[in-house]
Amino acid sequence: MRGSAGGIGGARVGGARAARGGGRRSVAILLLAVAAAVIATLAAAATSGAIAAPAGGKIGAVGAESQYANVIGQVGGKYVQASAIMSNPNTDPHSFEASIAVARQVGNAQLVVQNGIGYDAFMNTIESAAPNGTRKVIDVQRLLGLADSAPNPHLWYDPAAMPRVADSVAAALSAIQPSHKAYFAANAAAFNASLARLTAAISSFKSAYPGVAVAVTEPVADYLLTALGADNLTPWAFQSDIMNGVDPSPQNVAAQRALFTGHKVRALLYNQQVTDTLTESLINLARQNHIPVVGVYETMPEPGYDYQTWMQAEVRDLRAAVAAKTPTEHM
Repeated sequence: MRGSAGGIGGARVGGARAARGGGRRSVAILLLAVAAAVIATLAAAATSGAIAAPAGGKIGAVGAESQYANVIGQVGGKYVQASAIMSNPNTDPHSFEASIAVARQVGNAQLVVQNGIGYDAFMNTIESAAPNGTRKVIDVQRLLGLADSAPNPHLWYDPAAMPRVADSVAAALSAIQPSHKAYFAANAAAFNASLARLTAAISSFKSAYPGVAVAVTEPVADYLLTALGADNLTPWAFQSDIMNGVDPSPQNVAAQRALFTGHKVRALLYNQQVTDTLTESLINLARQNHIPVVGVYETMPEPGYDYQTWMQAEVRDLRAAVAAKTPTEHM
């Protein structure tokens, strides 16, 4: 997650790869330095009268990440106008820069779904700057009962998480428009039922390749790997350092390299949205040792995917790597 915030109005708050070494402490200091100006600017934007409500009486809803916006759209259907704050699968979501337009978008939303665990902390800043007593906020971290210290923020990769998000979205939308409660409940049930193919693919993989050894560059897909029954041999400290933009220790780098030179793993999963010199060198080392490389995404690849087909594709690509040594470096 490389720190915990975005930026507002062109001020970046959050570490890209070039900021490695600063870590969470420097991010927190930078956030404090700009917070006062951010809040004043966003408060003015929120009260300027320039915020337009969705047309046709639709509920304005925002997903901080595109995968959450996609679920909102599937549950809300024709009665909701859902949009995503972070939706570009070709960029690093951790160096996201929120703008005044984003502030207006969030300020006008009747429903917001955000991840939590520091992944999208900029949302809290915006919400505080543009208070709305009727706005409903679903924080997935809180929904799942996770502590702020939870080490892995990529909650959407947990197959058990999104059904709970869908049900919570249906409940929130029903509170906003009670006359459409049955419609929202039916759509949530349809969404949850549609995950049966993903569940079956996970079960099939787990049965066919129990405890298969894999490596990762960072813990983007770790929750899914756990569900698949895979044995992730990459040291957690290495994963965490890469995620947070910190240089891993030489010992952990050596341990990671040994997984490839010693042919101890059958696939390498890497965050294809964010690489640096170290991760590129590991990808090349895996290739040289004929270990297939699988790219995973932090935000939903678009167009052509919804949440369900995205997760199914991730499982399919890993299975191709393990079963046939077929790499899928980019979806």
